Amino acid sequence: MKKITFLLLLQFSISYSQNKDEQMLKDIYKSALTENHCYSWLDDLSNKIGHRLSGSSGAAKAVVYTKEQMDKLGLDKVYLQEVMVPQWVRGEKEVAYLQVGKQKKSFPICALGMSVATPKNGLLANIIEVKSLEELKALGSDKVKGKIIFFNRPMNPEFIETFHAYSSCVDQRSSGAREAGELGAAAVIVRSMNLRLDDFPHTGSTNYKDLAVEKRIPAAAISTNGAEELSKLLKQNPNYKLYFKQSCKILEDVLSYNVVGEITGSEYPNKIMVVGGHLDSWDLGDGSHDDGAGCVQSMGVLEIFKKLNYKPKHTIRAVLFMNEENGVKGGLKYEELSNQNKENHVFALESDSGGFTPRGFSIDADDTNFDKITTWKNLFEPYLIHIFRKGHTGVDIGPLKSEKIVKVALQPDSQRYFDYHHAANDTFDAVNKRELELGAASMTALIYLFDQYGLQ
Repeated sequence: MKKITFLLLLQFSISYSQNKDEQMLKDIYKSALTENHCYSWLDDLSNKIGHRLSGSSGAAKAVVYTKEQMDKLGLDKVYLQEVMVPQWVRGEKEVAYLQVGKQKKSFPICALGMSVATPKNGLLANIIEVKSLEELKALGSDKVKGKIIFFNRPMNPEFIETFHAYSSCVDQRSSGAREAGELGAAAVIVRSMNLRLDDFPHTGSTNYKDLAVEKRIPAAAISTNGAEELSKLLKQNPNYKLYFKQSCKILEDVLSYNVVGEITGSEYPNKIMVVGGHLDSWDLGDGSHDDGAGCVQSMGVLEIFKKLNYKPKHTIRAVLFMNEENGVKGGLKYEELSNQNKENHVFALESDSGGFTPRGFSIDADDTNFDKITTWKNLFEPYLIHIFRKGHTGVDIGPLKSEKIVKVALQPDSQRYFDYHHAANDTFDAVNKRELELGAASMTALIYLFDQYGLQ
């Protein structure tokens, strides 16, 4: 009889918890879709402030604005963390063209982040097209010296996962200038990381690492249409010379901030759950998808909990990291301060894949905790969230290390993301209000469940 009673009580307890969680998720999604401010916050960040490149006036204004908005939420703490960040300035609009007969054939280009400038009057040189770093190295310095190296390996359209397509070819952008400079090249032009054919060049960081200063060469991205046309012309006449000019420069590091807001845990105040995105953006557009969306969604998580009068067991902290795009100084500083303060992080969720329709989560956890999270899949089915898999979670939460921590990334539909990533069309009008809000709701729902049931 005692065994039967116990089983009945256990069944009732499971059923009660299931119903309670189902209702809470309904309330979370309703709040996100009817009374959340994440879309209006993004409107302000994008249209009133604009781009937020590290060290810029836009980045400084964004710090002030987001702190003010989190202050208005009535959180337990809102504060800034000092962090020194690089200050790279693009300068005048870049120029590139081929002299084709009496015509100048222009191409849409933009300097890659952290690149050096061309000489003041630009440079003119023959072009060598390659598909990979390996092909470049095989040419050797004799063939490369004094030439402009044109990296033209497209993102692979066969990969359904567009981030897989991106990671399979981004080495030519991140390392191309360094490798070509070592061989004595004059400059590099890199095909934009974009699956679509268009006229938007996409920037992003290039990294010289410890390459001697005198070997550092200018690096620019060319639009996908431009890359197709340049390749076609070079096949017709491999002796064409490309002229290009850019005036970017690197100034001394400047002081900036991570913006932090938190709700203190009612039972485990010293166990911290982080949700965040990066506040900085590239300077061509206004960074609405990358990563204004992740920042306002993270703020939205706290707003939803406040509106629902939910008192979390753990401390929930929203962090808007500075300088993800060209240094990750914000993420590194956050971890440094966490170590100094002996903080214990048990969970971290990052949104840095755009404000598109949420599809699920990428999870970095041991098998026990991963299996625990997947038991919540049925709760997300009504909201069309179906991806729960192990994988990469985020650059800014990457440095976080605690004795035991679960890291998660929101996974929106990625098919259109690289149409906008690091380009001038990453603007507010490219973000759908409902999709953005659904992402905030999905993040809040997962944090709620983890807060209730914790680490295993």
